[in-house]
Amino acid sequence: MGVEAGAQAARARALAVLRVRSRALAVALLPAAVAVVLFAGDWTGHLVGPGWHTARWVMAWAAVLVLLAAAGVALVVARARPAVSPTVQIAEESAPDLYRMVRDLADRLDVPAPSALALTPDCDSWLEDRTHPAHGPPPTEARDEIAGVRGLGAPRPRRTVAAPVLVIGSPFLWWMRVGELRAVLAPVVAGTGPSAHPDIAAARRFVRGLDAAVAVASAPGRDPLSRAVLAGVGRVARLMLRGCRVHAAEMERGVAAAAAERAQAVDYGLRIVAQEQVGLAYAGWDRLLTRVALPAWRMGRWPARLDAGVVAALTELSRRDRLAEGFTSRLGERPACDLLEEPGAIDEAASLLAARLFHGGPAETGPDWSPVDWQEYPDEVVDRKWRVDAARLHRVLDTLGVRRSPGPAAPNPVGPTLARVLDHLAAPPDLGADHAPPAGATPAPDGPQPARSRVPVAYEAMGRDDEDDTACGNERSSALAAGLTAELAREEAAAPADPGTSAGAAGQVPDTALWDVGALPLFPLQPPRTARELLADHVTAMVCCAAMDTAGAMPGLDWLDGPSLLINGERAVDLTPRVLSLVEDGDPAPLQAWLIESGIRPEKPVRLV
Repeated sequence: MGVEAGAQAARARALAVLRVRSRALAVALLPAAVAVVLFAGDWTGHLVGPGWHTARWVMAWAAVLVLLAAAGVALVVARARPAVSPTVQIAEESAPDLYRMVRDLADRLDVPAPSALALTPDCDSWLEDRTHPAHGPPPTEARDEIAGVRGLGAPRPRRTVAAPVLVIGSPFLWWMRVGELRAVLAPVVAGTGPSAHPDIAAARRFVRGLDAAVAVASAPGRDPLSRAVLAGVGRVARLMLRGCRVHAAEMERGVAAAAAERAQAVDYGLRIVAQEQVGLAYAGWDRLLTRVALPAWRMGRWPARLDAGVVAALTELSRRDRLAEGFTSRLGERPACDLLEEPGAIDEAASLLAARLFHGGPAETGPDWSPVDWQEYPDEVVDRKWRVDAARLHRVLDTLGVRRSPGPAAPNPVGPTLARVLDHLAAPPDLGADHAPPAGATPAPDGPQPARSRVPVAYEAMGRDDEDDTACGNERSSALAAGLTAELAREEAAAPADPGTSAGAAGQVPDTALWDVGALPLFPLQPPRTARELLADHVTAMVCCAAMDTAGAMPGLDWLDGPSLLINGERAVDLTPRVLSLVEDGDPAPLQAWLIESGIRPEKPVRLV
């Protein structure tokens, strides 16, 4: 499908969408038209008599009611605020080179340039219309330079179509080179051409308005009368959406086909290479969020340089994975983040938005929600996480009535020791009161939950471990896991509420006023941890605390696996299966052998928070 064929197909589908609107208007006007005919018949003396008189006034009142209902629906559709993607706005003065590159690309493609640029903490890029009055006026100074519709004649005030906003995935800016970013953005920027056509723009506004009206009708917290009225509006909007859904989808396919065909003439060979980097960025970003950022977010800290971290993660992947061989040679070229005046400030704003979207964290920094640099991550996040988990583990053991040490001869019988955990989980099941679950303990939620994962097939094994979501394997493990679940639930319930307003980072403020913050996180990274995972994490944390306090081990950060234990400068890679053997089978032998080999003293007390 060529450029013209795709554009014509998109325009034809746009007209089909607009015909749905015209039919709805015709249905609303039909009773009024019938009433006019009946009254005209009375005036001309053709439709006279009691029956026609009654029909005239019945139809007149029906026309009034239908017109009022139609006006209400139209008002809600026109005034409802369409949803927009959470992004970080990029002003032209903070990225003049990036704006210049996008304008040059639009000139080469012979399409209108985007009206503004924004970043999203995700591996994707798209065009987004933000011309609705609720989204604020378009930028005036930049609009004269990079926005506008070309070749469509003299603009009429009501029909002037502003160019959409170009949303760029922030990991692309840091990982890709300038030429690769230009090649990846070419098909996206080419979409401003079809978007400038009045019919396509009107059809998109109509569909977005219907979608926003459905959201307004579904919003909770309204009084009964408003809820009843809006329920009718929602039914009408859904009916029209069903009528134009197929046409709208085909219209977008035609726009995408026309944009892709137009972009063939710009950096086609380089775009093939750049698409490989897109897949690699997907894998590294997903790994960084789930393995590195998520533990920090759970500790009340948000990494302030996530985009810089994805470069380190992908560089480490290039070193380990044969599929990534040769990618490190790209690092000598100019990165796309050099197009920004203050990449650190923009990275910080995008990192805060990522924490908000993927974890539901507060919108502003505070005592319980503060940024952390990568250099501080091992001490501020890893060490603290392990000690907090170990302290929680011992609190639950106290609740279960487990004694502090295996015997009076042990050193410091009241101190928290790893031996206490080992002896409790390795002992044979006991039906006594010491091992009953604590009051209020509930099992961890199980069952499949939707997890956000966009890792390409080539790197799927890198992004996920084979995990069994079954419950813990013995009675004591199950009781301890239930206690940990209940303790975590109490801590989360006592957590402070979200402040809700954003102070931003270095002047870069996410446009949180344009999207609903009541359903955060919008994109949860992982399902809730099962009882088995929860207990294994806490036992691992206790082992790591013992290693740091008795054998001189150090907390570390692995860019692909997150928190890691360094023993004699080497990463401990064989700890997890030994912990699972203890948790699931009650067999401490593999873990005890590893402790002896590593010089760790389980009978010595450790420092907790």
